[in-house]
Amino acid sequence: MYSRRSWNIVVVIVLIGLLYVGRLFMIQVMDDTYAITAEKISLRRQTVYPQRGLIFDRNKNLVVYNDPVYDLMLSIPIRLGGIDTASFCDLLQIDRKEFDKRLSKSKRSSYRGKAIFMKNVQNTTYVHLQERLYEFKGFFFEIRQDRNYKYNSSAHVLGYLGEVNKSELKEQADDYYEQGDFNGKKGVERFYEEYLRGDKGEQYFYVDKFGVNRGSYKEGKLDIDATDGNNLILGIDIHLQQYGEELLNNKMGSVVAIEPKTGEILALISSPFYHPAKFNIQNRGKYYSKAIKDPTKPIFNRAVSAPYPPGSTFKPIMALLGLEDGAITENTHFGCPGYYRLGRRIIKCHGHTFNTSLQRSIASSCNTFYCLTFKSFMQQEKYKTAEEAYNSWITYLRSLGLGEKLGVDVSGERGGWLKPSSFYDNMHGKGRWSYANIISLSFGQGELGLTPVQIANAAACIANRGYYYTPHVVKEIEGVQSIPEQYRRKNHAKISPSNFIPVIEGMHEVTKSGTGAYVAIKGIEIAGKTGTVQNPHGKNHSAYMSFAPVDDPQIAIAVVVEEAGYGATWAAPIAHLMIERYLQP
Repeated sequence: MYSRRSWNIVVVIVLIGLLYVGRLFMIQVMDDTYAITAEKISLRRQTVYPQRGLIFDRNKNLVVYNDPVYDLMLSIPIRLGGIDTASFCDLLQIDRKEFDKRLSKSKRSSYRGKAIFMKNVQNTTYVHLQERLYEFKGFFFEIRQDRNYKYNSSAHVLGYLGEVNKSELKEQADDYYEQGDFNGKKGVERFYEEYLRGDKGEQYFYVDKFGVNRGSYKEGKLDIDATDGNNLILGIDIHLQQYGEELLNNKMGSVVAIEPKTGEILALISSPFYHPAKFNIQNRGKYYSKAIKDPTKPIFNRAVSAPYPPGSTFKPIMALLGLEDGAITENTHFGCPGYYRLGRRIIKCHGHTFNTSLQRSIASSCNTFYCLTFKSFMQQEKYKTAEEAYNSWITYLRSLGLGEKLGVDVSGERGGWLKPSSFYDNMHGKGRWSYANIISLSFGQGELGLTPVQIANAAACIANRGYYYTPHVVKEIEGVQSIPEQYRRKNHAKISPSNFIPVIEGMHEVTKSGTGAYVAIKGIEIAGKTGTVQNPHGKNHSAYMSFAPVDDPQIAIAVVVEEAGYGATWAAPIAHLMIERYLQP
């Protein structure tokens, strides 16, 4: 018979036992915290990268496609399990010192249970190593997508991919990217990144202490399939683009061609150019630093970023402003003795008849006509000051899409130069300047700089008799109802459609009997304007803008060839050859 004390001891032991049993029940049955923790130790989440969207030209020719990139990864914590280091280094073609260096760096730069040991492993190395990867416990591959190209063309349009940097990781809104991911850095790759990149997937599987895959977790129930990115259809005609690049080869300059009715960019060329494949993930390290140091700046996109004085290509625009503002009429004639005198300053003109009409002033590129037009504009009675007249002049230009960013869907666009009136206040004193101080603006010189895409867009606006669509490279995004709204909206110039008629007649005369007549194309009616752009740093630039056919415009084009002399010498022939190739393939 137990004593009271013995019973007390038994009761205490039973109670303690029940507490342990209850706690074990809670841990093992009711609460899965410890189970999840244990699973985390033996689970790996591997990112499944989607196929990046393909890129086609307007005729559905494949331009950009994907190539796999193999990154050799390490499981964290690192347990290499006695691998044959010499054999491993031999496969990767590195020495033991390099192996130790990479291993140490991997330990310091791990994330989400993994670390990069070697980026961009060559295809042949990947094949050989993959066959023997079971020998090297702790290592595994992640496969991502790099870009490759069907044509050695359009590098400035397409752009390239690069690794996401720290600031991009920090500033991203949706936590899509993680260390080591790629994203678009230039061109349409950057502008349409959210469409092209797709959505990542995930796979979960068990690993042993060496990081070796031991099977799918929960039969793949938690796995998420990747969703491929949207394909892009460009407005670019790849064959026209290639032809333009051939014409600009060994020259510095730019060509931009636009379909006036839609604003779709048919060709966008910046020369010098580079092979786009040299800037993909696997090759860029070999070429990038050399390209950066190249004084000709092959990476710089002159088509959307370089502001040039437009020279005489600006004269049709000045005529439009004069007509709309009442400074001149379509019947205005000015006498030109071969120069325009402004005090002691003499502005020379080209040889042509003394009595110059609006149409002939464009055809013969008369400086005097536009100096007098600008003077009349700035001195109208409705303007109380030169500043007020100048601000009105700027308002007209901005309505034509000049002097500010258009919003082209290619990264790196700049607005050009169009100085506010305060610039001249600071230079000459408020109220102390007039048309005489800025007369060079009348014929496209002075403090005026327009990018080639702006000049081409102005040609498209003239072709359309007063409106334009914001120039854009992408014609269609597959799987999306439409391209962004800003490329589907008409922008109207603050100029009456009727005022475009005499200006277009004058531009047509350029190729019939004017400065561009000797490069006219039989069977194609072209409206154009040559320009010889004064360059304080060297020889004059050759410039030209045009559109064709005159009565049903299908292409508007601007060409600038740096330090090439007269507009009719280089720029006009290049433009006409491209027009011919596009309209008469």
